[in-house]
Amino acid sequence: MTTLREYPCDGAGSNRASDETHAALNVPSAVVYIGCLMATTGERFERAVSIMERLRAPGGCPWDREQTFDSIKPYTLEETYEVIEAIENRDWSELAGELGDLLLQVLFYAEMAKEQDSFSIDDVLDRLSSKLIGRHPHVFGEVKADTSDEVKRNWEAIKVEERKKKSGAAKNEKQSVLAGVSSAMPAMLEASKLSSRAAQVGFDWPNVEGLFDKLHEETVELREELKNFPAPGPRPQGHGVAGSGRVAVPEELQSRMEEEVGDLFFVLVNVARYLSVDPESALRKTNRKFKRRFQWMEERLQESGRTADQAAMEELESLWQQAKREETSGA
Repeated sequence: MTTLREYPCDGAGSNRASDETHAALNVPSAVVYIGCLMATTGERFERAVSIMERLRAPGGCPWDREQTFDSIKPYTLEETYEVIEAIENRDWSELAGELGDLLLQVLFYAEMAKEQDSFSIDDVLDRLSSKLIGRHPHVFGEVKADTSDEVKRNWEAIKVEERKKKSGAAKNEKQSVLAGVSSAMPAMLEASKLSSRAAQVGFDWPNVEGLFDKLHEETVELREELKNFPAPGPRPQGHGVAGSGRVAVPEELQSRMEEEVGDLFFVLVNVARYLSVDPESALRKTNRKFKRRFQWMEERLQESGRTADQAAMEELESLWQQAKREETSGA
């Protein structure tokens, strides 16, 4: 099996492997940078592309060579969430590494696409540059946009035209303003994008009070459905074996409750949009707050040799309130 070897850097700080090295690495015409600091960003990027190419080449890494577009998808999501976590933790050193991991996903997909003659990393970069230039005519063209609102309006008009071209629709053919919103994205993000698109054409609540009225309306509708819930009504499912003791709910009622809960979520996403709050970020922060407080409770119980499931609900509630006070006083 061929291994990477170090080659001396030239005066510019790079080392371009010889034709003999290319052949040895089974990477025809690749540029290989090993054992030295690249002089430019372009050289660093080219090195990363070459390493990915090497890993997928004959004699490369068995695991990397086995991967497909579908097998890599979960890692793409995982790396994206790790980037978000590093940002929220303000861990800039960690963020640099996580962004590298996310970039690896792009290189991986592009290399697999090149192997099947679909596209290459060059096509990815060309389309990115073209998109950035095309969507910023106020920078690279003659369009005037002095404010962020004007820029957003331009963007939306440009994206509408892009979607028309992509779908093959004629310029005079009407197309849904919701076209292009992917159903594969997280549901909360999809809800936010759908409602934002609808709001752009005036389909929106006149003020935030209208949203709270809608929230009340949806809550009432859910409560109406709960009247049909089998006795003794909904109960916590947290104790005992999963599913044991659970009341059998008719499938039709379960479906209606799911719909009403979905309506509640959709209204809450719109409340967040109205207040310029990212719902995903807001919920993540609440998740972390809950985790912090609950673990504080667990630590207090451990001091007396107990776990949370050995404490009465009254004690847990008391500890929860203490945890909140501790956070407030320590803020």
